[in-house]
Amino acid sequence: MTIGIIGLGYVGLPLAVAFAEVGHCVVAVDTDTRKIEALRARQSYVEDISSERLAEVSDLIEPTKHAQRLARCDAVLVCVPTPLTANREPDLGPLESATRAIAGVLQSGQLIIIESTTYPGTTREKVAPMLEESGLVAGRDFHLAFSPERVDPGRTDYTLRTTPKIVGGLTDACADRAVELYEQVCDNIIRVSTPEAAELSKLLENIFRSVNIALVNEMAMLADRMGIDIWEVVDAAATKPYGFMRFDPGPGMGGHCLPVDPFYLSWRAREFDMTAEFIELAGKVNQNMPYHCVARVERLLNDASKAVRGSRIALFGVSYKAGVGDLRESPALKIIEVLKGLGGEIVYHDPHVPELPEFGLRSVSVDDALADADLAVIVTAHPSVDHGAIVDRAPLALDLRGVTRRRVNERTTVQL
Repeated sequence: MTIGIIGLGYVGLPLAVAFAEVGHCVVAVDTDTRKIEALRARQSYVEDISSERLAEVSDLIEPTKHAQRLARCDAVLVCVPTPLTANREPDLGPLESATRAIAGVLQSGQLIIIESTTYPGTTREKVAPMLEESGLVAGRDFHLAFSPERVDPGRTDYTLRTTPKIVGGLTDACADRAVELYEQVCDNIIRVSTPEAAELSKLLENIFRSVNIALVNEMAMLADRMGIDIWEVVDAAATKPYGFMRFDPGPGMGGHCLPVDPFYLSWRAREFDMTAEFIELAGKVNQNMPYHCVARVERLLNDASKAVRGSRIALFGVSYKAGVGDLRESPALKIIEVLKGLGGEIVYHDPHVPELPEFGLRSVSVDDALADADLAVIVTAHPSVDHGAIVDRAPLALDLRGVTRRRVNERTTVQL
């Protein structure tokens, strides 16, 4: 078979490699010239795929910017971003562009699968009509399904193969084709009755996490005012063997899903004359966390008779998640923006993020970050960084991840 994939990021590239590894030819399409050039050079830009693994199957992967090549594919998977607009509403622009490109080359009998996270109804109400502008009818002349991506960058215990794959087809025959395809690279397929059920399942997964993260973050803010160690509280609650699932507080949510997906459903709910207040409140709490962190910085410096303006503040970790370099929606970016606006001198160390061009910053060594620093702030706890040593050397330290909480009695270290 020949598999087409549009969008070669954290979702699309692992899929391309997986299908190539089982012997299929892959037409890999992306508008980003840098990605195409990297793939042609057999260099991976995604942490989950090593360059060595990519090189082993590169002969089966055809990187291209031209969607016309998709005409010869048996199946096409759409893995483009679905971000939010400036007004926090769904931006389906990339998905619509990809769909139009497919419609221009759509062939009878092809299987089209949407992996991009979106609101319920998108596949049936948006994608299908756009594809049918080709003159072919969805469910009759070509197959259409939705199968949400479940990628967690940097994770090794659950991979594309070992994470159950949800599939919802426009018709039973569409679902049959999609299941048959994914069975080759996924061990467990979860078939649901419709694309809408699959679309909503993905949103529920991420909203569940968003709401619980918001809850523990709000508890962290309350515990701070009460003078209670939130980490001690979470540790204690987590000893209950049933009815409690541990979530840890932090500086806010980041990544391609959690800060975005809940707003897709709350926006869609308004079309059904319903306000998803619970979901929107969780989003508001999580969006406010970087500002709470900045307030903690201000209080710490104030207690040391210093202002943010003119203080040298060293941030450790700026990606949204430990062990990866993904900056999408990272709360560190908002923290840097606000601190710089207050006149702070910002330096940072992140082994996975060499530069932040929008701020004119480059990652420096731990030693250089701590040199003359007034405050060290642990924003993202990368496993390769010795955070205990940072706390020991810094004149003041703020740990937003709780990774040095066992040292709180040894050093003047403040937790979130």
